[in-house]
Amino acid sequence: MARYNLHETFLIHQYKFDEWESEPHNHNYFEIVFVEKGKGFHTINDVRFSYGQGDIFFLAPEDTHFFEIEEKSHFCHFKFTEQLFSGDMNLPDREYWLNKIEHILHHPNLLPGDVILNSEDRARIWNIQQLVVDEYENKKNYYRQIISNCVSTILSIIARNISENYTLNSTNVVESTKIDKILSYIRSNIYNSELLKLQNIADQFNTSPSNISAFFKKQTGESIHQFITYYKLGIIKYRLLNTSYSIAEIAFQLGFTDESHLSRTFKKYVGLSPGAYKKKLNELQR
Repeated sequence: MARYNLHETFLIHQYKFDEWESEPHNHNYFEIVFVEKGKGFHTINDVRFSYGQGDIFFLAPEDTHFFEIEEKSHFCHFKFTEQLFSGDMNLPDREYWLNKIEHILHHPNLLPGDVILNSEDRARIWNIQQLVVDEYENKKNYYRQIISNCVSTILSIIARNISENYTLNSTNVVESTKIDKILSYIRSNIYNSELLKLQNIADQFNTSPSNISAFFKKQTGESIHQFITYYKLGIIKYRLLNTSYSIAEIAFQLGFTDESHLSRTFKKYVGLSPGAYKKKLNELQR
């Protein structure tokens, strides 16, 4: 399976295909795919659906995808890492923004296919897309900041549509099982320790703590507490490597008692302190 590496924080690639020229592949970066022309089929994580002009797809790291071209197709790909939103880009209300959409950034394909439900939002995104392309090509003063803010706006609109689409369709989609809803609830509330207490999760799903614990363990092979811990560890790793937040700030954001509490938990599961982990990964990436 082919795998591509991204060495820049943001790239735009434009493709014209009569026939898809690569194998199914995944990446270690995010990707927004704009269908400018053509039609065919797009398969994401083994789910196949049709595509056409105007469609917008959002792929997270490790998503696998490929196209089947029926009519000559033009695609515009925004490829970026989380470093696009690093602290020096001055993204307004950055922590709030990350908290609201981080779980969707890493799990965009709750429902497969074109990610935009609302026609007005689709028009907004295409307008912003053209601005981003212009800024990327011309590289005038402040173009990096403009691109960062434009992409964050696009992602916020995508996140809104994914949330609304999932809510509208969740009762009718086979994949939308009870465990999916529990996992989605945890991801959506990962920054609110009160809502992640076992009693509150059980209340949310009209059951008892013991019943939901047993159900979760049977479905996932791990306890709810373990899942929450591992999920938080994933966010900590991303923020250590791709943001300017201190360990104390990350601890506060994720509901740890203090920096020491986060560091003890991190070292217990990862085998390194947060600082040593960040240093090691940075050295490997040089």
